[in-house]
Amino acid sequence: MTDNPTEGARVADRTRARVTRLASWWWLPAAALVGAVAGGAYGQLRPPQYTATSSVVAVPNGGTEADCTDALGFAQAYGRVATQLAVLGDAQVWAGVPVSTLRESVEVATSPDAPMVAVSATSSKPSQAVDIANAVSRALITEAEHTRERTGIRLERLSRALKPTEPSSASPALTSLVGASAGGLLGGLALLARPRRTGDDDEDEQSRASVPGPAGAADARGTLG
Repeated sequence: MTDNPTEGARVADRTRARVTRLASWWWLPAAALVGAVAGGAYGQLRPPQYTATSSVVAVPNGGTEADCTDALGFAQAYGRVATQLAVLGDAQVWAGVPVSTLRESVEVATSPDAPMVAVSATSSKPSQAVDIANAVSRALITEAEHTRERTGIRLERLSRALKPTEPSSASPALTSLVGASAGGLLGGLALLARPRRTGDDDEDEQSRASVPGPAGAADARGTLG
């Protein structure tokens, strides 16, 4: 135990600073825990999504001078029009869903090396994903038939969509991990953005602690007198 009140105040200030610093770091694991719980809950409550893919290939019809290079170029073009109303308007009849649903669930991919068009459909029901993918690819083949005499290219079905057995959406474990990462990141940013004590503030507190109070000054004058 020290008899110097100034030294005691400094020790108390340092102890208080350590406790405050330790308490502030609890925001980081707490934010990560909250993010993990929120991500896991999202993964559990959100219905699983299933994806089915149907593929078509562009080939020369033999009635013109169109070759494989032309087929590759037309495959890219058909991939761009696959999600337009001219194709989706026919596909909605076979899929049994409105055009708005088709636009939300259908994704089309093409290859720079092969004259192929892959039509993928995502839905909460595996059977509906299959129906949508097959319907859009069928409508795309029909659209290509209307212009085959001019283009010399036709589309043929390469593979039908198969019923998916596993969901393509993220699992609850993965969403929980993503939530924990996001929560930890936000917690770290909050720690970095919080106001910090400066050295000038510490010096001001120490100087205020070293100045004797009125009672101490009076006692000192009485002792000298």
